[in-house]
Amino acid sequence: MPLALVFRAIVSTRRGLYTRGVLSPRRAGRPVLVVGNITVGGSGKTPLVIALVARLAERGLKAGVVARGYGGQAAHYPLRVEATSDPRQTGDEPVLIAQRTGAPVVVAPDRVAAARALCEAHPEVDILLADDGLQHYRLARDGEIAVRDATRGYGNGWMLPAGPLREPVSRLRAVDIEAVHGDSADYRLTLDGAYRLCDGQTAALSDFADGPVHAVAGIGDPARFFSALEAAGLTLDRHPMPDHHAYQPHDLTFADDRPVLMTEKDAIKCRGMQDTRLWAVPARAKLAAGFAARVDGLIDRLLEHSPEKRR
Repeated sequence: MPLALVFRAIVSTRRGLYTRGVLSPRRAGRPVLVVGNITVGGSGKTPLVIALVARLAERGLKAGVVARGYGGQAAHYPLRVEATSDPRQTGDEPVLIAQRTGAPVVVAPDRVAAARALCEAHPEVDILLADDGLQHYRLARDGEIAVRDATRGYGNGWMLPAGPLREPVSRLRAVDIEAVHGDSADYRLTLDGAYRLCDGQTAALSDFADGPVHAVAGIGDPARFFSALEAAGLTLDRHPMPDHHAYQPHDLTFADDRPVLMTEKDAIKCRGMQDTRLWAVPARAKLAAGFAARVDGLIDRLLEHSPEKRR
């Protein structure tokens, strides 16, 4: 707890330097909407970013996505991410976003550099989405969405390392939208069947209901994935892994030949494995009508009032 108090003081001081103008955020060249959270661990940010790219496309707007590229070890940044990029260089979530959306994606520890590189390479982009980065104040933003998991909430309310918070809960007073992820909340994740990694063959989840399967998840909250599979009628042997786990074949070697179902984020790092047991289960964010309307209103405000509006 003493360390948590020290961490809180450091975080508050740093934010204050930006809000008081001692440090100046850098603009990217397009309106920026940050999708992040104030907790560590998974809260459903990346599926929401993917859904927002689609929502913008429905309105005739082209989005670009910038991210830190957590876990990537590229020799040079900024780095353009393709659907076929190596997640060891780019991080796994940016590859998933590129694969699912086809939107321009650029990663760099310096998100300002990533944003400017994306805008220079893609002048057709109307708005930038920052996947995570709520605490990356150097990148000027025009709007913020903070994601909260309905089940996990904000834990014990303490800052790191005594609790799960990266910023105090009072930080939420400054965001435009607090988006709650969960059943009967602002948005929920739905599972769309499965596809086999080695050849892309598709299957319904009900096809796996005849017997136990292995379920693997290296995400912030593996239990969420396991519970969704069980809700679909599957019987599981659960295999939770660390978030962003770098899979090796032996991680997926079990004492039988039963199917192995994993999240699409995990599958990004296993797609070179020619193992017919491995299946990816995509999850998609379904927005509640009221939440979608709030998002549309926020986007309208960003494009109307941003000095960099394009439409």
